[in-house]
Amino acid sequence: MAQLFGVFARHSPESCPMNNKESKEITALLDKKMKESMPKNGVKKILGFYFSVLEHEWTIIVEADNAHGIETLCIESGISAFNTVKIVPLTDFSAALKRIAAK
Repeated sequence: MAQLFGVFARHSPESCPMNNKESKEITALLDKKMKESMPKNGVKKILGFYFSVLEHEWTIIVEADNAHGIETLCIESGISAFNTVKIVPLTDFSAALKRIAAK
């Protein structure tokens, strides 16, 4: 069963695609490579992909079968080539409130 995950990626200013030619080339191909990698790794949808340019952070919200598939997606697409990546399972706020109320 697919669930939501937050993928949080950070890089240094020196490796930022705005400042680094190699990172820029990887980022230019990112959409294509992610779409190619998603089906075989159980990543169902990318619900949001956001950049915080001055903080050198990316936030990607995905629906996936498991974190291992997301890890492989990050490797195959090049995200992990210049970012550290944290993959976090997410719970919808209303679902969390129901769990809290049930206790």
